[in-house]
Amino acid sequence: MNYHGAEYVIEIKIWRGEEYNKRGEQQLADYLDLYEAKKGWLLSVNFNKNKIPGIKEIQCGDKTLVKVVV
Repeated sequence: MNYHGAEYVIEIKIWRGEEYNKRGEQQLADYLDLYEAKKGWLLSVNFNKNKIPGIKEIQCGDKTLVKVVV
């Protein structure tokens, strides 16, 4: 995604369990390699009543992923 001349790599996933989530993180890291970027955003849409919404940064190899749970 381009916004005011800056490029952002964003992945949107529906929460379907931890294993699916880990694959989404790796998929985003692979996209970052394609775009030669070090930071990307993962938006996780979670319909569980007991979810913990929020924002946190995680490391996936040498990439920084900003994980947002809504």
